[in-house]
Amino acid sequence: MRLEIRIDRTSARRWLMDLRDQLWRRGHDCRFVPIQPMANPRTVDLLFELERLVHRLRKPRTTDPIGWDALSRSDAVLSGPPDLVIDLASMRSEDPRKIPQLVVSYDGYTGEMGLLCPLLGGRMPVITICDAVTGAVVVRGEPATDNAGSVCEATEFAFARLVTIIMMALARCNLHPPPTTAEPRSPPSPHVSLASAAPFLARSVAYSVARHLYRLCCYAPHWRIGWRLLERPLQSVHATLNLAGPPWSVLPDPGMRFFADPFPFGVAGRQFIFFEDFDHRTSKGIISCVEIGRDGSVGPVRPVLEEAWHLSYPFLFEEDGQVWMIPESCAERSVNLYRALAFPYRWTKEATLLSGVEVSDATLVRWKGQMWMFAATRDGYGSYSDTLSLFKAPRVMGPWTPHPGNPVLVDQSAARPAGGFFVRGGQLWRPVQDCTRGYGTALGLAEILRIDDAGFEQRVRTVLRCTSGWPGRRIHTLTRHGTLECIDGSAHSPKSARLAQHLQRWTGRRQEAQP
Repeated sequence: MRLEIRIDRTSARRWLMDLRDQLWRRGHDCRFVPIQPMANPRTVDLLFELERLVHRLRKPRTTDPIGWDALSRSDAVLSGPPDLVIDLASMRSEDPRKIPQLVVSYDGYTGEMGLLCPLLGGRMPVITICDAVTGAVVVRGEPATDNAGSVCEATEFAFARLVTIIMMALARCNLHPPPTTAEPRSPPSPHVSLASAAPFLARSVAYSVARHLYRLCCYAPHWRIGWRLLERPLQSVHATLNLAGPPWSVLPDPGMRFFADPFPFGVAGRQFIFFEDFDHRTSKGIISCVEIGRDGSVGPVRPVLEEAWHLSYPFLFEEDGQVWMIPESCAERSVNLYRALAFPYRWTKEATLLSGVEVSDATLVRWKGQMWMFAATRDGYGSYSDTLSLFKAPRVMGPWTPHPGNPVLVDQSAARPAGGFFVRGGQLWRPVQDCTRGYGTALGLAEILRIDDAGFEQRVRTVLRCTSGWPGRRIHTLTRHGTLECIDGSAHSPKSARLAQHLQRWTGRRQEAQP
């Protein structure tokens, strides 16, 4: 298509060059058209510059201002009237051309100010692209910030996913000339000033100092694994949709390493938990496992798979009489399949299912005769947790083809996989990470209402948060195999024994003070 993209002249930033490049790669011609700015961007630029100094953010960044020439050089590419106008600035009614128009808004507000105000309030807005005349929503998404410590970083996460959402809109929109030039108006965009940004800057600095002090004293982030043996399936979270039931036991770790992403699996009456074994000293994960006896005894932790790159999320399944593992290898930009030579300790790489893509937490399921892969995907920058893509194949070895609607979902509360699938009431369900309040702060259970070549739909039926049954601040994986059920969450891991004693006494006093 031939595209005209409207922006505020004084809000030209580096992320627009990425948008332009991605449009070109997909065969679209585009030109950027400046309109009268809605606000003074010097306040925003000064805010970003202050945050770069406080948080030591390196350049270049996608929020960096760029000269208009960097975008206007693309004007010669587009000749003739455009097929579609994408308005990134505001809803306007003075354009007499009957050209289809899409308007980008943030919680109903438009322009850069509409994006920044929610971020200054500590939350990510819902990004909506709608038809400028009818108001019909073409696509909607809610990016994640992955615990960004500054509004500059949060804005970059929003820009990254805005590019993704625009590509989704271009694939889904049905172009029709508007019947009238009388376009609905958006609410007036809020105004950002240094005075309004001051409270956020104060909180941001305080958070940065506290995080730095915490990392001096403790290994962070530090995850832990909880497990329990069920007497009957009706006690499982899959059945009850809550964390109640038999108490959770914590798998002890050595402190300088954490255990996360547990996947239980059993063969010949023996039960094991496979998990990410992350070493804080090397910042690299391997896959380890531990045997859980039927009497609840815990065997030694043993490494089973290591590569030159970081490994995590060891999804296990059985197919064609073999036991398979797909660990996350996002750093290597591939999805690799391993086969057990001698379960559980010897594995061999059997195939590369996907390559050249950033894929996190690949999770497979065979449903109605089709093999599906659910995965969180990322197109270069932005969050790792807010975009869901699907792939399908007739068998495990492939060939794997992307879903025509990829990505099928942009939603920080329900995109990223959080464990294996399960069937409830004849319907397929899946655990999802809910990052609305930060990475790993909650876990949703979603019922899949539709999955086929024409579309995908799911609905989160319940959200699980940490309770007295599983104390802490985080929970981001739920898995079960047979009678063994696992979750994970956060823990404190002090770097000194004396600090550990003080922390244990302080935690004990807090628990005694609770009613």
